[in-house]
Amino acid sequence: MVRIKIILTILAIACLSNIGFSQEDSTEVKKDSVNIALLESYNKRLLEIENQRLSDSIKKNELEQQISALKTTDNLKKEELQAQLDAIKGKESKRILEKKARIDSLKKTSTGYPVTGFFNDTLFLLYSKLGGFSPKERADAVTNRIEKLGSDINFDINSLKVENAETTHDIVFRQSIIMSVTETDALWNDTSKEELAKQYRDNISTAVVRYKEETNYFNLAKKVGLAILVLLIIVVLIKYISKLFDYTAIKIQLQKDKRIKGIEIRNYTLFDAERQINLLLLINEVIKWFIILLTIYISLPILFGIFPWTEHFAATLFGYILNPLKNILLSFWNYLPDLITTIVIIIVFRYFLRGIRYLKEELAQGNLVLTGFYRDWAEPTYQIVRILLIAFMVVVIWPYLPGSDSEIFKGVSVFLGFLFTFGSAGSLSNIIAGLILTYMRLFKIGDRVKIGEITGDVIEKSALVTRVRTVQNEIISIPNSTVMNSHTVNYSIDASEKGLIIHTTVSFGYEVPWKTVYAGLIDAALRTELVLKEPRPFVLQTGLEDFYVSYQINAYVREANQQGIIYSELRQHIQDVFNELGIELMSPHYRAQRDGSASTIPPEYQSKEK
Repeated sequence: MVRIKIILTILAIACLSNIGFSQEDSTEVKKDSVNIALLESYNKRLLEIENQRLSDSIKKNELEQQISALKTTDNLKKEELQAQLDAIKGKESKRILEKKARIDSLKKTSTGYPVTGFFNDTLFLLYSKLGGFSPKERADAVTNRIEKLGSDINFDINSLKVENAETTHDIVFRQSIIMSVTETDALWNDTSKEELAKQYRDNISTAVVRYKEETNYFNLAKKVGLAILVLLIIVVLIKYISKLFDYTAIKIQLQKDKRIKGIEIRNYTLFDAERQINLLLLINEVIKWFIILLTIYISLPILFGIFPWTEHFAATLFGYILNPLKNILLSFWNYLPDLITTIVIIIVFRYFLRGIRYLKEELAQGNLVLTGFYRDWAEPTYQIVRILLIAFMVVVIWPYLPGSDSEIFKGVSVFLGFLFTFGSAGSLSNIIAGLILTYMRLFKIGDRVKIGEITGDVIEKSALVTRVRTVQNEIISIPNSTVMNSHTVNYSIDASEKGLIIHTTVSFGYEVPWKTVYAGLIDAALRTELVLKEPRPFVLQTGLEDFYVSYQINAYVREANQQGIIYSELRQHIQDVFNELGIELMSPHYRAQRDGSASTIPPEYQSKEK
């Protein structure tokens, strides 16, 4: 019962909301004011023409009387008066043609004022004023007189007649004039006054007869009964629709852990059985209420169509759905040629990109060699060309997009352009720096580099950042613009071919022969595992200080990424070699001021001293 009350409430609200359909909105008021201005301008000119017509009509009557009063023998005077009469008739024809031309030009822009029947149906339209009545006042007055005809119990269709007056044809009911049809009315409808008056009379007669038939007690009772029957059918339909979906909800719940076991994508559980059941129940409920509301919406026009006072609501309600659907279908049909053109353009660009990608792969694999073009340039160059081609494709397709010439579409495009420009200023600088770094070939993935104060192996080069893994296994992301503004040292770029020189400095006192130091440092370097035998290590004296001489051992290696291990092993061997030689590795300043303390050489090496 609660559900039935809700449904009846919805129906009542819908009925009440449709009562306001006849109210004028601001747009209609604006159009009406423009229409009034056009018709007022026309009627002002029409009044001038009408005054001239009355003057000519009076003169015409005088001439006709004078001609009829002349004697048959006075032919000369008769011809003169007849000529004046013919001139007035010619002037009358010219006046009618002028009025017709003005009316034809107004038909394109102005709208008439409706004379309505008993069920808000338009019987005919009025455009011209009559006497002191404007077209709108005239239409309202005729509508009120027609309403009075409906309340006349003794109305007889034969009592509504057309009578010819001097300048109009009047529609008369008994002794009352319902309306007068003027020459201007006839010109607006491209017919004669008499024919137009008969047409209006027939429309009025039909409206009155239909009103009396529709409003008799028997028909009203039949329509009320039919409305009640429709309401009962709606309630029954909604009841069984609800039962049907309640049944499907129970069936869905019974399938838990049977057919409904959840949804898994690879090893990821998108929905378990419980969530899937809840989702299906929600979909079931949404579909149920959609069908119920659709049933109510479809039944309302049927219900409104039963009574003549509300039957125009049916067309309005159906129009809310049918008009958008019709517009969508027409828009799609009109857009079809542009859509086919867009698809062809996309297909052409797609296959063109495939050809460029094939060249990229050949260049990257070394199958195709271009002078001065490196293999590692293939991928970034392809991405640049791809972006440019896609941008060009969008420019070509843009005029074919639906709504591309609308002001809203242009405004949104400009807004997105500003948003992208100002929001990605920093990102764009990093992207441009990334492209420059690619073509500068400063480093590649796996190279040991030093960027500013950061030393490590390059593990990633993207459009925005360069990522480096330090010797402490830290991942540091450096913006490409920062890389461009910093000095970069690449330890690996020539290591595989020419070798990388590692070096370390050791100081000895002047009492130690330099030849002994040279031999010991070279021996320590050659003992180091990853140091190359050729080219041989060499020693440089880098300073002659007050108490000592600085010696620098230089050795060639190819594994630039293992510098830490090589340096550590080299320093170990330097200690071993000079301990074996009996030469202390300590500050010469200390040795110069020694007061007899023991040697710093470890005991296991002392037996080997010379």
